[in-house]
Amino acid sequence: MHRCLTALFVALFGVIVIGNVAQIEPGGLLAKVDHLVYATPELQVGVDRIESVLGLRATPGGQHPGRGTRNALLSLGPGTYLEIIGPDPEQPTPAQPRPFGIDNLKEPRLVTWAAKGQELEHLASEAGRGGVKLGEVISGSRQRADGVVLLWRYTDPRTVVAGGIVPFFIDWGKTPHPASTATQGASLIGLRGEHPDSEQVQKTLNRLGLELRVQSGPRAALIATVSGPRGRVELR
Repeated sequence: MHRCLTALFVALFGVIVIGNVAQIEPGGLLAKVDHLVYATPELQVGVDRIESVLGLRATPGGQHPGRGTRNALLSLGPGTYLEIIGPDPEQPTPAQPRPFGIDNLKEPRLVTWAAKGQELEHLASEAGRGGVKLGEVISGSRQRADGVVLLWRYTDPRTVVAGGIVPFFIDWGKTPHPASTATQGASLIGLRGEHPDSEQVQKTLNRLGLELRVQSGPRAALIATVSGPRGRVELR
């Protein structure tokens, strides 16, 4: 009976409540996590779902001009956050598909993650020499509700590697990190992946110096363990 209820909860919400039992991942990995990307077909649906399982309401972020998206944010610790991202009904349909497969989503899910990086052109070039094709280094921006404009550079996340288990890289430069103004009260405890070709994906992550553990699974999946007011949950 317990297994049936657990399976139903995962199917509906993409999370597993795991009480006080959770494996804590090495600090080396978590220190490299800039943010997790929780994509949703409607932003409000994603915000409501995260609130229902974590007990925290994400802070409205802002629009991504020209990309047709907007977001809401939840801090997961100093320098780390959960980005809930979905279509922006106030923008026209973008010329290119929205990032993170948003246009084809039926339900919210954890689609990928961003790793902290510097000297991104060099990083992408070295990754390419090691056989890992990252996205082109591009610039992004959005305006917060208080008028502050955030600027960043990142490897284009539209280049998806290993179903999103291999991250894109981001550099905020001198811009205030979004975690500092996002809703507080949650912490990232662990991050792992599943993939049908787990051995190859693990090798790719190792080449990038990322200690993300990947297990064999029927499809690509990113699983985050998050601690919040309602205990620890697995978000996927």
